[in-house]
Amino acid sequence: YLSTSVSEKTELQRVLDAIKVIQNISNLPISVDTCRANVAKHVLEYGVEIINDISGLKYDPKMIDVVRKYRPSLVLCAFDSKRVIGDIQSTKDLLKDSLKLAKTTGISSDKIVLDPAIGFFRKSGKGSFFTKIKSDWFKRDLSVIQNLKSIKMNHPILISVSNKSFIGKILGKENVSDRLFGSIAAEAVSVLNGADVIRTHNVAQTKDAITVASKLSKRHKGL
Repeated sequence: YLSTSVSEKTELQRVLDAIKVIQNISNLPISVDTCRANVAKHVLEYGVEIINDISGLKYDPKMIDVVRKYRPSLVLCAFDSKRVIGDIQSTKDLLKDSLKLAKTTGISSDKIVLDPAIGFFRKSGKGSFFTKIKSDWFKRDLSVIQNLKSIKMNHPILISVSNKSFIGKILGKENVSDRLFGSIAAEAVSVLNGADVIRTHNVAQTKDAITVASKLSKRHKGL
């Protein structure tokens, strides 16, 4: 697991193709996941509004220059190329490091959303875009979800738990297609625990679930 990667050329072509399709049918803001500065530059010139960097601006040194020039909204994920302790404090520290990098670009603080990177912390694996930890990944993911409010640091929290491995482990379901109800439950709990933005594979079902969860928890703003 965690070994999927493609060349920059392939990534850019796939993303641009998707952007064209979306822009033909919708005026909604578009977010693109990339750690590569050149890809970010091209998609921002194509009208994309949000860059989601799963390395938290730490993978490509040139990403800072792109952000400084185009000033997109940012989703910054907790990430480190070195092994860390997989706890709440280390997650906060990694996000703080990314916030410091973002601050050097001069973009407004209100354009930044934080993502604690559920599913991207592992003891071992292949690839460059996950963080190696000394502790158990399952306990780490659960702990973060249970303590979302403690890592806000005056920024909205984006959470992506849909179909993730921890749900499969809790339910004993290896097949991702069997995790729908588990995903919806995890998303609703994430909202109750402080999540402001939900990233999901199951849009209609998740919208209903978090609408009810936010209403019952008196959380109306931004949801």
